[in-house]
Amino acid sequence: MTITTEIGYTTPDAIHVRGLNLATEIIGKLDFVEMLWLLAMARLPEPREKAMVNMLLVTAADHGLTPSAIATRMTWLGAPESLQGAVAAGLLGAGSNFLGTVQNVSEMLLAAAADLTDDASDAELRERAAALVRERRQAKRSIPGIGHPIHVDGDPRVPTLMAVSKANGYFGRHWRLALALVEVLREDHGRHLPLNAAGANGAVLADMGLDPLLGRGLALVGRAAGLVAHVCEESRAPTGQQLWDLVLRQDARNVLPADKR
Repeated sequence: MTITTEIGYTTPDAIHVRGLNLATEIIGKLDFVEMLWLLAMARLPEPREKAMVNMLLVTAADHGLTPSAIATRMTWLGAPESLQGAVAAGLLGAGSNFLGTVQNVSEMLLAAAADLTDDASDAELRERAAALVRERRQAKRSIPGIGHPIHVDGDPRVPTLMAVSKANGYFGRHWRLALALVEVLREDHGRHLPLNAAGANGAVLADMGLDPLLGRGLALVGRAAGLVAHVCEESRAPTGQQLWDLVLRQDARNVLPADKR
């Protein structure tokens, strides 16, 4: 039995990736985004594709002390010999609430706009958005990509993400549907829930025609860079112990009598 992969193979005197010699045709010639695209898509990206993938990676890299960064720092506190374990701990929390949301948004928008074209009217998109809101409410399911716990008046990343999408020709029916969802929630349900970065990037993936799973993968690749930075900072200026001390103090308040707290 022979087990193979189309991604690459190694011989005693060469390494090939997608048919190219790693040593002579890739190293020093391709940048990381080009290499990533070659690996995933078996071809080099068009300039506009490269610009969009770069945007997705940069957007995901870091958002401060998010749950993923906290998980990484706390794991480093317990196992400072394991950089890979700390970074992996942060990535393992990527799911439907944090970081992985971009995949959920893309899948939702692709399904909702499957029979629409990019020249669909605003009225058609609004009607589709209203139907999607009704379906989600009836099923008691949240709408991913909408609202933000901090940026309650609007995610500052979204206008830039929209501008880059328009500049590169990837502002289509999925972007417009995502914005229509915000409009429907505000006008029909009295809820001001702006589009967040995950919602915008989910629309980007859909308008690019990419597999939503790749979108989550790109978010993980981008965030890995940020988590490595958090570990490096943690090694110089630790905060993990401070986080743990906060928990210990909270536990003490819950146990000690009021006059001893």
